[in-house]
Amino acid sequence: MVKGSGVVGEQPILEPGTSFKYTSGTPLKTPSGVMVGFYEMADDKGAAFDVKVPAFSLDSPHQPRQLN
Repeated sequence: MVKGSGVVGEQPILEPGTSFKYTSGTPLKTPSGVMVGFYEMADDKGAAFDVKVPAFSLDSPHQPRQLN
């Protein structure tokens, strides 16, 4: 679990129709894994809401592909 203020050291303000893109990583003890979760966001009035992150596969480019 990653908990903290911001994403990769930034706290972007997203206007309607815009997006924020970043790259991150995590160490794995196996050649592949799955990540899933949510971001807790706040609207312009400060009300909190969650944005779900659907499950996605993490695969090492140095190992044969495995289906998760």
